[in-house]
Amino acid sequence: MGGAFEEEISIVSLSKRASAEFLGTFWLVFGGCGSAVLAAAFPSLGIGFAGVALAFGLTVLTMAYAIGHISGCHLNPAVSVGLLVARRFKASDLPAYVIAQVLGGIAGAGVLYIIASGKEGFSTAGGFASNGFGAHSPGLYSMAACLTAEIVLTFFFLMIILGSTDRRAPSGFAPIAIGLGLTLIHLIGIPVTNLSVNPARSTGPAIFAGGWALEQLWLFWVAPIVGAAIAGVVYPMVAEEQAPVTGTVRAATAGD
Repeated sequence: MGGAFEEEISIVSLSKRASAEFLGTFWLVFGGCGSAVLAAAFPSLGIGFAGVALAFGLTVLTMAYAIGHISGCHLNPAVSVGLLVARRFKASDLPAYVIAQVLGGIAGAGVLYIIASGKEGFSTAGGFASNGFGAHSPGLYSMAACLTAEIVLTFFFLMIILGSTDRRAPSGFAPIAIGLGLTLIHLIGIPVTNLSVNPARSTGPAIFAGGWALEQLWLFWVAPIVGAAIAGVVYPMVAEEQAPVTGTVRAATAGD
């Protein structure tokens, strides 16, 4: 979100940017969680983990092109925090973005619930694509393992976002890198936590699943925000441009 692109976004009113974030997060939860709830284990033709991972990546890729020029297409409170720490985003805009993202996630899960509950025998007992650890981890991974996975995967997701949107990166390709990055981390993380890296994505389904999903929701707020904040510190350190030294060398040589 650097350079002229960031300036263009700042011209758009905060209400319009928040509205775009609401719609984008709706699409992410409805598309990503919808693929898990409706299609992952569909008899004979289920898309499985790989299909769900691709669905999440495609939601971000498509929305990045649709609303990236309006709001920056964060779709994720952790992304907004990471960009804030990296000084790519204004602190005064953070509350509006986070509220819009969480409401969008809840709305997306709500529409998904209406559709899914139209099938006889439907129940949220399976978690409704909620994230979990311990007994509620798809692979029965411990809380410590799940906490570590969410922090590390969010860290690298933010590194991809910060790097691909750097003004020195090839122009126009950031949505592809970010979408594929999200697909990859889902391929890694779905067996561990059902993968969150996004508090808004976790909150929407948890509200409808209730019970353990709400009890364990704290981890899927804390870990992504911690991972994103660390990336917001590390990326500028790694990517900082150095002042050219050619002129200094020549001046020193000329004085010899």
